[in-house]
Amino acid sequence: MRAFNAELSKLFSLPGIWLAFLIGAFVPAVIAALDSTAQKEEIIAGVSTRLSEVGYIGLALGVQGIIILGVLAVSSEYLTESSESGGGNQITTSLTVVSSRFHFLLAKASAVTVIGILLSIVAILTTVSATNLILGEYAPAFEAPKLIGVVCYWTFTALLAFGITILTKNGIIPLTVLIINSSVVAVSYLLSKVTKLAFYLPDIAGSNMFMSDGFHTPFTGGLIMFAWVAVLFIIAVIVFHRRDVAS
Repeated sequence: MRAFNAELSKLFSLPGIWLAFLIGAFVPAVIAALDSTAQKEEIIAGVSTRLSEVGYIGLALGVQGIIILGVLAVSSEYLTESSESGGGNQITTSLTVVSSRFHFLLAKASAVTVIGILLSIVAILTTVSATNLILGEYAPAFEAPKLIGVVCYWTFTALLAFGITILTKNGIIPLTVLIINSSVVAVSYLLSKVTKLAFYLPDIAGSNMFMSDGFHTPFTGGLIMFAWVAVLFIIAVIVFHRRDVAS
């Protein structure tokens, strides 16, 4: 428990975590607002084919903040400390305090999970508010099972970013790949046009937990994404256990 509390404290002390919260809280709402505005006339006319997805689009595409959270949790450990502190890495200090590498990663992953859940709830509140503000009585019903799916999707996304950063020991690669895939060029979506195997990638499968007309049922999509997280975490633990942190 002390290790978990320490990891929470470290995360909240990072300046970048507030950027993650800012992006995570407002980017989904902005995307949902733009989508609602674009769809409003069709929705009012009753001819929209995407009414059930309005609002959820922002929560599916606006995951940049949660990605930053997962990456920061690990990459911050490899930053060089000040000369007054010896000029080493934070990771060396962290493993001096928590000697078990498994317990260290478990505590850090737990902290990411808790903050990820909190951030996803904030994002849901801002997104639902923006959608209702623009569409009023035409706004779709935000069902509890789908909103739970959103929380799971965001939390799993943070943990995927967390696991990838452990393997790379660098925040640039996972930030670049994951943010580009989620916002600029959806590589997973393009692959789904080529092969059905792409529907088993974590972002596509996970979005089926709350997006309509998915390839998988919400439960199956969540299970697939959880499996990706579990496998990646196991690999990360093995690699981290064998790695010389000073290298």
